[in-house]
Amino acid sequence: MSGHTENSITIDAPLDLVWDMTNDIENWPQLFSEYASLEVLSRDGDTTSFRLTMHPDENGKVWSWVSERTVDRAARTVRARRVETGPFAHMDIRWEYKETPAGTHMHWVQDFAMKPEAPVDDAWMTDNINANSRVQMALIRDRIEQVARDRRNAPAVPG
Repeated sequence: MSGHTENSITIDAPLDLVWDMTNDIENWPQLFSEYASLEVLSRDGDTTSFRLTMHPDENGKVWSWVSERTVDRAARTVRARRVETGPFAHMDIRWEYKETPAGTHMHWVQDFAMKPEAPVDDAWMTDNINANSRVQMALIRDRIEQVARDRRNAPAVPG
């Protein structure tokens, strides 16, 4: 058995703004509520390796791992995978962006499997990722829409 999740949200903001804000990984600790820090380890073209560290969980444990992420702006997709897999046998992530009349549709797909010795199974992690993705997507939507509103309402610069 393996885990699979798909979550989507539409953000009332231009694609370029959504793309730029969600792919500015150095700013993720300010965009996502779950991440305490992010350290870029290397960059090679459109691929970035980085360490993500979460805020302590309810038991005080701090989770951290290395991921590799490749952006393809022309295709409006991002592919990522955990390099340090921790309790996962594998974790592969795909983000897709699409312009719609209502704004930018952002779609996250996660395919994974837990190691046999992991403290939770695939079903538990599927439920956990689905619940958390909805919370994070709503937070991201609200933060990006606020930036979009601020930009629309900013006074024109005389020139």
